[in-house]
Formats: sequence, structure tokens, C-alpha cells
Amino acid sequence: MTESSPVRTTKPKQVRPATEGWTQQKDAEGRPLLQFASPKRGKPPVHLADLTPEQRVEKVKELGLPGFRAKQLEKHYFQHWTHDPADMTDLPAEGREQLVHGMLPPLLTEVRRLETDRGDTIKFLWKLHDGALVESVLMRYPGRITLCVSSQAGCGMNCPFCATGQAGLTRNMSAAEIIEQIVRANRLIAEGGLGGKKKDDHSAERVSNIVFMGMGEPLANYARVMQAVRVMTDKTHGLGMSARGITVSTVGLVPAITKLANEDIPVTFALSLHAPDDTLRDELIPVNSRWKVDEALDAARAYFDKTGRRVSIEYALIKDMNDHAWRADLLAKKLNDRGRGWVHVNPIPLNPTPGSIWTASEVSVQNEFVRRLNEAGIPTTLRDTRGKEIDGACGQLVATEEDEAVAAVTPLEV
Repeated sequence: MTESSPVRTTKPKQVRPATEGWTQQKDAEGRPLLQFASPKRGKPPVHLADLTPEQRVEKVKELGLPGFRAKQLEKHYFQHWTHDPADMTDLPAEGREQLVHGMLPPLLTEVRRLETDRGDTIKFLWKLHDGALVESVLMRYPGRITLCVSSQAGCGMNCPFCATGQAGLTRNMSAAEIIEQIVRANRLIAEGGLGGKKKDDHSAERVSNIVFMGMGEPLANYARVMQAVRVMTDKTHGLGMSARGITVSTVGLVPAITKLANEDIPVTFALSLHAPDDTLRDELIPVNSRWKVDEALDAARAYFDKTGRRVSIEYALIKDMNDHAWRADLLAKKLNDRGRGWVHVNPIPLNPTPGSIWTASEVSVQNEFVRRLNEAGIPTTLRDTRGKEIDGACGQLVATEEDEAVAAVTPLEV
């Protein structure tokens, strides 16, 4: 090139968010439809896990037995992971079946089970009492067992790159339906159904970590999710899990983030950001039309200030859409403008959904994105994705036509 030759600059390619293979629901103004309220459907039966310890005692008395039987039921369900009356020989034979079915009604029917990673990752398809379908994913890692739970059947946030939101929101799940996913997973682990752990792994053989990253927007089902979290962490009347092992995620429902910070339950909070600029995030995450990037980040910082718990920023890296170096720099600036030491970024290579042309960033681009954040002083770790082969990774959970066909001929558990 001579001195007189013009300098060529290549503008980074910018792909705009658009649905692939499906039509995004729109409101009357033509904007992506957001569903915050659960459609009215028949409620699931009231279950022990839906009730406070005091309410459980009263319910047992209503069923004609002494209140102390509630404690026995709690032990069977939360420690032995059973709702089978035949396992509860410490309860009187007379009235046992009525008591157990009254307090522990069946909630989930297993429709399908898919395995990958040599049996260390299992995806469950569950049918709820009304025929709604949800999924959860169980994963063994060295030193821990993680369950990705669903909190809604479907999702009302309508993000164009996420398979779960394609059909909209069917309904909120009850607290007990959320808890039942854990109990059923623990039962499977106890029966040896999860891949074997290594000899130097001394972790307990039960679910130790929960991520609310299955179907649904957890903070749009706030009351039931929090009841489930209280049951998870209750060491006397619940599962006795550590709150620090529970991650509650959101696409950015700011008032609910503030509410969560005031719960005095030190769960890990994760914000699914996916873009640091409103121009792109308005299209990528429709709820950004209500609460902008800076509002969501301010709420996340306030969560750290209130709880002392470091916040996770989830960021799906999508080729030529949100993986540009300048966006890494902008994200780092916005996080550093709010202080140091309060946040950790988890970039996640996009998990493609069937029929979509969207794909993960190239490895070199991923590495550069991570490098820029780390160089700016933002702790950043590229997320290990599990379950892609069985459509069980982040953003892939959706009931397919094949799932629905199998579910249609699967009788509900009784």
C-alpha cells in the first residue's frame, strides 16, 4: 500500500435479532408481547410443600390425624424423597393412604428421560396435572450435583433466541411443582440413576445446587418461587439446602430484583443481560422496553450492596450479533462504573435451537470477548455448557411435537 492509498476500515458485521422458524407474538402496538400474569387454568392440588410448617399441621388435623404427623410426612418427603404410603410404616395403617394422598398428591408424571455426558447429564420431561409440559436437567460435576429447574410452563418474556418462549406462557408452576423436581431428582440419585462419581469426590449423593434457568422467568412467578426457595433452605421442615447453592436468574424485572434483595435469603442472583446497549437489547430481550440496561445493572448492584452476594451476569454469545469487541468494552465500562468486586460475568456460547440459523460465536471471538473483560478487571469465566446433544442446555428447553405426542399417551401418575 502506498502513502496515497486510502485506509480501509472494516465495519463489524451486525446481525439483527429475528425469529427463525416461528412467529413472535406481538401486542396491539406491534411490539413483542410480554406476559407477566399467568393464564387462568385449573390450579394444581395443594401439596405439603405449598404450605408453611404451621399450615401443614392444621391440614393434617383437618384430615383427622394429630398434628405431629406433619413432621413425619416432612421427613419422608424431604429426607427419603418418597410419597409412597407403603414406605411410611411409622404412620398408622388406618387412614395412611388418605393422609398421604391428601398431603402429598402426585404432581409430576415422567414422560421422557434423555441422557448424555456418559450418564452425568439427564433431561426430564414432566407432565403436570393439567397436561402442561415442563423440563428439568440434572448434571453431575466434580464435587456437586446441579439441577436446572423450571418455574413456569412456557415463558412470557418472548426472547427471540430462546426456544422456551416460542409458545408463550402456559401457566405459573406451584411451589410444590418446583420442589417436586428436586425430590424426584434426589430419588433417582439415591437409586443410582446418575453417572457414578469419581473416587476422590466426597460430595453428598443428592442435589446440592439449584439454578432457576429451566423453563420460565422465575421473578414473574415471584411468590411461588420464593416459597420454593424457603422450602429448599429450611433445615428443620424442608430440604435443608444452602441458599448459596441456589441461583435465581431473571431477564431484568427490576422491581422484583429489588424485592428479592430484601428477602434476607442469600441466594446467588444472576442477570441475563446478553447486550450492554439498549439499541440491541430492546430487540434481543423484549422486557428491556420496560427496564433498560442501566436500570437492570443498578438493581443488580443494589442486590450486591444489600446482600453482599456477588452477582452473575449471564451473556449468550451469538455470532455477529452481540459478540463484538466494542460490546465487551462497553460491558466492562458499565460494570466498572458501578464499582469493583461486585460482579462476575459468565459468557455462554449460544446453544442453537432446531431450525435456527443463529449460532455461537467463533472460538477466537469468544476468547477475545473474555480477554477484554478480564483485562478490564471483570472476573469472567466462559460457561461450560451441558446437554446440547439432548437439547437440554440453556435456551433449548421446549416441548417438541414428539414430546407432546408421547405425553398424550402417558397416563398421569396417581
